[in-house]
Amino acid sequence: MENKKIVLAYSGGLDTSIITTWLVQNGFEVICLLVDLGQKVEDVEELKQKALNCGASKSVVLDLKEEFVKEYVFEVMKWNAKYEGEYLLGTSVARPLIAKAQVQIAEQEGAQWLSHGATGKGNDQVRFEMGYYALKPDVKVYAPWKDPKFLEKFPGRKEMIDFAEENNIPIKATNEQPWSSDENLLHISFEAGMLEDPWTKPLDEMYEFSKTPQNAPDQTTELFLDFEDGLPVSLNGEKLSPAEMLHKLNEIGGENGIGQLDMVENRFVGMKSRGVYETPGGTILWKAHKAMESITMDRDLMHLRDSLMPEFAKMVYNGFWFCAKMKAMQKLIAQSQKKVTGTVRLDLYKGNVRITGRKSDYSLYDDKIASMDDDGGAYNQEDAIGFIKLNALPQRVEAAKRGGLYL
Repeated sequence: MENKKIVLAYSGGLDTSIITTWLVQNGFEVICLLVDLGQKVEDVEELKQKALNCGASKSVVLDLKEEFVKEYVFEVMKWNAKYEGEYLLGTSVARPLIAKAQVQIAEQEGAQWLSHGATGKGNDQVRFEMGYYALKPDVKVYAPWKDPKFLEKFPGRKEMIDFAEENNIPIKATNEQPWSSDENLLHISFEAGMLEDPWTKPLDEMYEFSKTPQNAPDQTTELFLDFEDGLPVSLNGEKLSPAEMLHKLNEIGGENGIGQLDMVENRFVGMKSRGVYETPGGTILWKAHKAMESITMDRDLMHLRDSLMPEFAKMVYNGFWFCAKMKAMQKLIAQSQKKVTGTVRLDLYKGNVRITGRKSDYSLYDDKIASMDDDGGAYNQEDAIGFIKLNALPQRVEAAKRGGLYL
């Protein structure tokens, strides 16, 4: 008899609650895996029981918050990575860790199948399944949203919401507030429902991590962030673990209206999609990390990293976390972060993050050389004459040969 034991990436939300029951009805023995990445869960035991009530044979919860922030979020931060110049990759960076955890539970439980609640239109299906295949090449994948029978039963979110209400499955989404959300310690994202119209303004009450800038305090909040080899280790003099650091910055940043983003992005599958994001702590960290690098990282190394950043961000966004190119790029970024150590001072005010100072024992900034005043001979300005002439040599030769400049 075929092994039909399956590990489902379970959130307890609308989709995965219904998918649990669907899988059971279609002959699977379901193990629901909830990976705790810092999302708000009021009662873990209640959520585990909910999975069992939906038909799961087992419900497992793994607390991976520290691993998530240290090995995934901070890895992205080292690159100052943003997809399409804005998105801090909050959902993207979480999926490979969830996929990894699913594979581990599947090995422990003797399951051959893995499943997720991502639709056939989005990026997450790619991220999950790319992770599955990279870590367990012989895996069998069942994705309900790509099953015609499932789509016939649930052509849209309204039918799923109605089904949940009919079967007394408690859910967060309603027909009055039909947007979908995904949350972890780095961010919370919103999509679908009213947000599918890119002209529709998000409602203030939708935001969960942060106040709107208009409702933030009328006073500045000053922060001091200490970095060691590219990683944030202390906030206002207090040593914090990676997860504690991001949690604290989320609280402070959210209170000050930091990190709200409304964008239309290009999904890997080809369509444009509108998403609204809250990333308060991440926004602060990205800005502070870049400021720390500004005085401690070599110029050419920084420019090389910056030139590669869009490719790195695209790889994370598209689900290529477990690949050879990614491993090589992670080796490069690890080397680049040595001596990115020191303190950054920031002001937060009504949605804005302003750098007000940075210092380091490894600073490459030389005030004597940079000074506009008498530098005591530290820099010979006459050297710039030859420097400029040599750099202008190709243009000078071309202008002479052509009889003048392009005008």
